[in-house]
Amino acid sequence: MTMGRVIFYEDRNFGGRHYECSSDCADFSSYLSRCNSCRVESGCFMVYDRSNYMGNQYFLRRGEYSDYSRMGMSDCFRSCRMIPMYRGNYRMRIYERENFGGQMHECMDDCDSFMERYRMSDCQSCHVMDGHWLMYEQPHYRGRMMYMRPGEYRSFRDMGYSNMRWMSMRRIMDSCY
Repeated sequence: MTMGRVIFYEDRNFGGRHYECSSDCADFSSYLSRCNSCRVESGCFMVYDRSNYMGNQYFLRRGEYSDYSRMGMSDCFRSCRMIPMYRGNYRMRIYERENFGGQMHECMDDCDSFMERYRMSDCQSCHVMDGHWLMYEQPHYRGRMMYMRPGEYRSFRDMGYSNMRWMSMRRIMDSCY
């Protein structure tokens, strides 16, 4: 399996100290005082503005990101998660309420609006059976996002997303390797 590789830099335009990563890293603040640019040499990554994969999340695919502030991103990334390459089926159950309550819909493809497709105004829990997904707070894949890998997510509020509503989702199908 091909591994991902990302290099984080303290300064804009790939300057200053750097930290190279090819797997999940729960806290790289001991290596860098700030993070203003990066190069994703292979793979796809989620970066987080807080340690332990918390806070705002950003999806990065292969490419150069020379100045986060111009892209509307945080300049204080503290952790990252490598998204493994996946080529199988995609399947997720989304639930209107916490603890898998309320309406339930099984999804196997992208959904640009929960309201339009399912008449569901919110999603507060889910079960990812297959694949890797991104959920968005607004319809049409806009706004803040959350990375979902296989597992049960009983309460987005308990995960620190108490004031957010999830309104669309898409499969991570990027061929970043």
